[in-house]
Amino acid sequence: MNARRALKHLLTCVLLPMLAACQSLPDLAVRTNTAQQLAKAKDWQTITLPSTTFTLQGFGPHPGQTYQTLSIYIEGDGLAWLSARQPSFDPTPLNPLALRLALAQPQGQAAYLARPCQYQARPDPLCQMPYWTHTRFANETVDATNQAISQLKARYGATRLILVGYSGGGAIATLVASRRYDIAALVTVAGNLETQQWVAHHRISPLDSSLNPGDVAASLHNTLQWHLVGQQDAVMPIQIAQAFAQRAPARQQSIMVIPGTDHSCCWAEQWPELWRRLGLSTSDDTP
Repeated sequence: MNARRALKHLLTCVLLPMLAACQSLPDLAVRTNTAQQLAKAKDWQTITLPSTTFTLQGFGPHPGQTYQTLSIYIEGDGLAWLSARQPSFDPTPLNPLALRLALAQPQGQAAYLARPCQYQARPDPLCQMPYWTHTRFANETVDATNQAISQLKARYGATRLILVGYSGGGAIATLVASRRYDIAALVTVAGNLETQQWVAHHRISPLDSSLNPGDVAASLHNTLQWHLVGQQDAVMPIQIAQAFAQRAPARQQSIMVIPGTDHSCCWAEQWPELWRRLGLSTSDDTP
C-alpha cells in the first residue's frame, strides 16, 4: 500500500504537472521555426559552429561585405526551467530576445549565437540538464562559445568584436571577453554579472561548477563596458550589476537603467535608439 501511495504521489505531484507543462509549450520544432522566420525576414541564414565539445547554432547575414567591427549577440538561458523546481528537457528559448536585438541593430554588422544545447535538431550526448541549469556557465560552455565566436569573426572578416549578452548570455559574454584581446566593447542586457550575488538575492541553490563573471571583473579593467538594467526587472535587479562593478571598477564602465523595461520587455523595441545612445556606431559601419 505504501508503495502504491508513493507511486500515486509521484504521478500526481511530479510527472503529471511536468507533462501538462510540456504539452502547453511550443515544441523544439516550433521554437526553432520562430527563430528561423525572424532571421529569414532579414535574409539571415542558419550557421552551424562546431567546437571541441558542443556544436553551437547561430544566425547571420550572408558573408560578402567586410566590416572591421562585428557585433555578436549571445542568447540568454532560454527555456531552462519549466517551474522553480522542474528543469526543462530542452533549453531552446521560447522568445529568442538576443536574436531580436541582433536583427534590430541599426548600423554595422551583427550576428547571433545561441547557447550550447539550444536549437539542436539532432540529439547531442553532451547536452545534459546540468548544462542549462546549475552548470550553465561551466568552463566548457565558455570555451565552446569562445571558439564559435572566433569562427564568426573569421567568417565576416572582422578585426574587432562587440559582444552583446542577454541575461545569462551576459555572463557568458563577460567570461569570454576576459579571454580575448579583440574586444572593442562589452554590452550586457539584463545580464547575470555576479552569480553569487544573484543566487543569494533569490535564495536559490548555488550554480555548482559554473564560473562567476564577477571573478573576471579585474581583467576587464580597460574594456569599454555598458551594463543595461531594466527599471522593472525583478529577475536581474540593479544590485547584480552594481556588485559586479564593485569587484573591480573599470575605467570605461557604465551601468544604465532603462525605463519601460523589465527582464524581457521591451528591449528589442528600444534597441535601435539604445544602440545609438551607447555610441557604438563606428566609422566602418558601412563597408
